[in-house]
Amino acid sequence: MRRTEKRRQLPHQLPRTTQIIYGERQALETALRLLRSTRLPAARRRLEEELLHGLIRLRTAELNAIHSGWDAKARLAADRRASATRLRSLAARLPREDYYIARLLSDHPNAPADLLARLARHPYRAVRENVARHPRTPVKTLEALVRDRREPLWYLVAFNPGAPEPLRARLRARMRRQGLQA
Repeated sequence: MRRTEKRRQLPHQLPRTTQIIYGERQALETALRLLRSTRLPAARRRLEEELLHGLIRLRTAELNAIHSGWDAKARLAADRRASATRLRSLAARLPREDYYIARLLSDHPNAPADLLARLARHPYRAVRENVARHPRTPVKTLEALVRDRREPLWYLVAFNPGAPEPLRARLRARMRRQGLQA
C-alpha cells in the first residue's frame, strides 16, 4: 500500500476522549451562563437555553457512555482527600478513553506508586508528564521514562523531588550539555 493511499484511509483525527467531551461540556455551560446575562427577547432566550441544555445533556450522556457515573468518578479523582485505596479502585475500572480521570489520578497527591507506574504507559501525554513529575513515582518507572527517546520526559524527571539525587544530577548535566537552564 502506498503512503498516499494509507493517508486517505486513516485521516488524522483525535480520539473522542473524556478530556475533549468534558471541555466541550464546560464551554456549553459557559455559553449558557453568558446567555443568561444578555438582553434577548424571552422566546429567543428560551429557545437558545433549551438548545444549550440539550447539548449539555448529550455531552453528559457521552461521558457516561465511556464511563458510567462519570461525574461522580471525576469528583472522586479530584478529591485531594481520597485515599490511595479508593484511587486504585477507581483506576482498576478506568476505560482507555477516559483521559480526563487518568490525568486527575496521575496528578493526585495520594496516588500510590503502583498506580503511577501503570499510568506511565498511558496514551495521553499529559498523564505521562504528570507521572514524570510526581514525587511518588517509583525510581524504576522514572528511569524508564528517562530512557524513552520519543518524549523529553527526562527534563521533568530532573526536577522531580522523588527521583534519586544521582539520577537528577545526571539529567541536570545533560541539560547543561544541551544548553538548557538547569
